[in-house]
Amino acid sequence: MIVVVGISHRTAPIEVREKLAVAKTEVPEVLEALCASPVLGEAMIVSTCNRLEVVAAVARGADGEAAARSIQTLLGGRSSGIEPHLYSFLGGDAVRHLFRVASSLDSLVLGEPQILGQVKEAFEIAQSAGTVGVHLRQALPRALRAAKRVRTETNIGGGLVSVPSVAVDLTKQIFGDLSKRTVTLIGSGEMAETVAKLLRQCGSRVLVVGRTPERVRDLCDRVGGEGRSWEQLSEALIDADVVISSTSAPDYVVSRDLVKSIRRPRRGRSLFFIDLAVPRDIDPECESVDNVFVYNVDDFSRVVAETQSARLKEAERAEEIIRDAVRGYDRW
Repeated sequence: MIVVVGISHRTAPIEVREKLAVAKTEVPEVLEALCASPVLGEAMIVSTCNRLEVVAAVARGADGEAAARSIQTLLGGRSSGIEPHLYSFLGGDAVRHLFRVASSLDSLVLGEPQILGQVKEAFEIAQSAGTVGVHLRQALPRALRAAKRVRTETNIGGGLVSVPSVAVDLTKQIFGDLSKRTVTLIGSGEMAETVAKLLRQCGSRVLVVGRTPERVRDLCDRVGGEGRSWEQLSEALIDADVVISSTSAPDYVVSRDLVKSIRRPRRGRSLFFIDLAVPRDIDPECESVDNVFVYNVDDFSRVVAETQSARLKEAERAEEIIRDAVRGYDRW
């Protein structure tokens, strides 16, 4: 039996979700702890900016409810106050939920493409950690195939369909024409690269700040950005109209004190932060500084709603594909 226990944008605000965030380097250790439970035989962790879910298989002879409680206890032990925000699915409901997540039907941005790769990567990490057995080997490939069918047989991916694209659209709503604007990106990962490409298409000047000079340089070479060292973060903030941050740092990378320190050289210009990270990169107290505005992924709902309605009809067809895929799994 498959069991899913998790937390997402549907059940908890970002200040709660970030307490449960698991860094990629931590995942094998958490998987080992999960599978040390006598009621869990297999496990993987899907971790994104909007959700953290444990997808597990119940050990032979164990009870599904007991397996779910075991996961809830482990997750609850990572941070107090988490358990009321957790949800769980068992058996067929868990399989259907997994397939819907992989197909982006449960995403904040309906139809966003990143989740498919994130689920695939989660499966690969679990395989490397040795926590995948026969049940997940049957369920995950079917979930990925269903997700690919949804993308090819529907137009659910039309329009604004990713967190990076919503971030850039929000920037457009703030400034209109972006061709004369400077955007500072903090972080040099996949999310930053997607944002940078979209901004360059708008003609924006893009500054990239990161801790690893080689990654910053490679990203700038690919997208036509300008690299800055971590020590040049203050200067990059002074130059920026908008700052979009997407690091995997465990703590804030921009503090209120840092923002206060750049007020004078900015000469009162407004500064907008768009924080795509979970845990958050930007201290929310920064917004207490005059002319500083902070947005995080939980603020995207309004922007998403304006483009989501056109994809809802496609979602109906996608749900049919999911039902068909779940029936195929049930026959296994």
